[in-house]
Amino acid sequence: MAASGGIGLSAARMFRPGVAHATSVPSYDPGARFDLAVSEVELRRNSAGRVLMARIYQPKGPGPFPTVLDLHGGAWNGKSRFAEEPMDRALAASGLLVVAVDMTLAPEAPYPACVQDANFAVRWLKANAATWNGDTSKIGIYASSSGGHVAELLAMRPRDPRYNSIPLASVPNVDATVAYVAMRSPISSTFARYENAERRGNEGMMKSNKMFFNPWETIHESNPQEILERGEKVMLVPFLIMQGALDDNMLPEIQEKFVSTYRAAGGECDYHLFANSVHEWVAEPGPQTDKARDMVKEFIARQLKFD
Repeated sequence: MAASGGIGLSAARMFRPGVAHATSVPSYDPGARFDLAVSEVELRRNSAGRVLMARIYQPKGPGPFPTVLDLHGGAWNGKSRFAEEPMDRALAASGLLVVAVDMTLAPEAPYPACVQDANFAVRWLKANAATWNGDTSKIGIYASSSGGHVAELLAMRPRDPRYNSIPLASVPNVDATVAYVAMRSPISSTFARYENAERRGNEGMMKSNKMFFNPWETIHESNPQEILERGEKVMLVPFLIMQGALDDNMLPEIQEKFVSTYRAAGGECDYHLFANSVHEWVAEPGPQTDKARDMVKEFIARQLKFD
């Protein structure tokens, strides 16, 4: 792990996101059950010419339903909107409009391209969620692994000109602020995770990092851990971080350092360590997967009640 010594924590600034569009939040019962309508629409075409799609999981009911954006993992180099389909379906079936989006992959364009996609997706959802009976007064994010890294950057820097550079002509004045972020195994310290890959001799992971962080110094500029330690002016929204105790990809001690730093900077961060769980434990059915789904639902319910 990079030596840092907690530099500048007192200088980190906390901002709460403003309410977008609606003046009240729809009720949400995490124990509810809805049938779903699943559809797909085009989000945008990226610089490589690939059409990025959005997969819509819409509860069948009167609504409107609180809206959640899903950002997939894949070490910034792989996967798509389908990566977290079981979690997306579980969340949507409880009465949430869940929208999973493709993001630009590192072989197409390095950092910050996928963060720009996520920023655009938030603004696009704020403009279009009503089409699928969604409410965006408190739009939130669910994200996994490298998608969690993207989500942390998006939440902490929603108005960063590097990230909101893709125009949305229909609503030019809508910003990308979000109300909360729920994550599974987020890459909260990019450089520490790379050093772990070096120690393990994980050539594939090292290559994925070098493909994405190009030029290499962006691994520090875009490191959520180091952003806080530098005392950057950031927005601090409530986080939920779920971490596998057996994760050898993003080590628990690295994650726990980030949680401590985020809290010290003034942010709220619920942290839960899942026993006997690896990096992608939610990919397999089982008690710990069920626990993770319930935990995300309960966290979202609390955020929607918060004023």
